[in-house]
Amino acid sequence: MPSSHTVRARARERNSVLSRPEFLSLNQPLRSGGGPPESRGGARRPGPIKHQTSQPSEEPVEPSKLPEEDCMLLNPSFKGIAKNSLLAIDICLSKRMGVCAYTYSSCGGCRSMVSLMSFTGHGITWIIGTLLCLTRSNTLAGQEVLVNLLLALIVDVLTVAGVQRLVKRRGPWEMMPSLLDCVAMDLYSFPAAHASRAAMVSKFLLSHLVLAVPLRILLVLWAVLVGMSRVLLGKHHLTDMVCGFALGLLHFSLMETVWLSSSTCQTIISIGTFSWSPFF
Repeated sequence: MPSSHTVRARARERNSVLSRPEFLSLNQPLRSGGGPPESRGGARRPGPIKHQTSQPSEEPVEPSKLPEEDCMLLNPSFKGIAKNSLLAIDICLSKRMGVCAYTYSSCGGCRSMVSLMSFTGHGITWIIGTLLCLTRSNTLAGQEVLVNLLLALIVDVLTVAGVQRLVKRRGPWEMMPSLLDCVAMDLYSFPAAHASRAAMVSKFLLSHLVLAVPLRILLVLWAVLVGMSRVLLGKHHLTDMVCGFALGLLHFSLMETVWLSSSTCQTIISIGTFSWSPFF
């Protein structure tokens, strides 16, 4: 004869909410087979929810690092602030001065004239012109000056192309380089190749040619206009032009240091024209 206490416990168990069929899975232990428990009627009931506990790994996981452009420096240095400010001013002024960048720009009607001025400082133009003058020259002094000028032009083109490849700075406006620019390897913005060449050529001619004062003034004005034309066309920044002028003067000083004598120039001309006879 069961006791009254046992009868009351069984009654509470039958009346309990957890004894209903939909809550049977909560009272049953987990099975090793992984299959869902079945009720007495044969219908499958939803199995217990298994919580996967992540075990600690042996090596600590490093947090993912954000790229530099997504990071914000909360305490930048004074040097960084000054550099970024100067670059922002340079880009802003260069964009405002690019009035002939496109035909629909504010001074787009003058684009052809400014492009012609820029063409007078192109490296291919000066190299071909120097070679033509060298074939026409009959004096030793003239050939000496022209050979050194040709070497200075080649050094200028190669040096500027190397620095541009190293820095890879784009111009203020997104423009594709022209065919002549690709031939002269003038693909990037810094430094301005036309400004470097104009400064070097003008200084070279002023030093080795006897010119009247008006011609000397026009030569300096031509160099400045060639450098400015590239900024007006939207090809270069202002700092590109200034650094181009400085690099051109550096090329002139270098050529003055390694100036080739007249005999060396005659040997180079003989080799270039295939008329060199070293044994006779």
